[in-house]
Amino acid sequence: MSKVLFSIQYEIVPEKRDEYLKVIKELKNLLKAEGLESYTVYEVKGKAISFQELYTFTTMEAYEAFDDMNDERINILVDKISGMSVDKSTKYNTLVQLADE
Repeated sequence: MSKVLFSIQYEIVPEKRDEYLKVIKELKNLLKAEGLESYTVYEVKGKAISFQELYTFTTMEAYEAFDDMNDERINILVDKISGMSVDKSTKYNTLVQLADE
């Protein structure tokens, strides 16, 4: 079974940085799901307002199930992050691990 890496990259409005860091901390504490191996947030070196969230799933099925998950508090936090993001800065990427040959 192939692992799946899902990433979200975006910039935050500079004045919202402190609030963003608090929201991400809470989100990290809440994100627990079957098949979610890890959730990590990175800051782009040299860009204090540019971040990337990286989700690692054990399988494609786990990734798809996570996408269908409906947790009200997590949805609120994700909406807050969207509201702090610079318009048109968000990029999504889904990577599927190649099967061992």
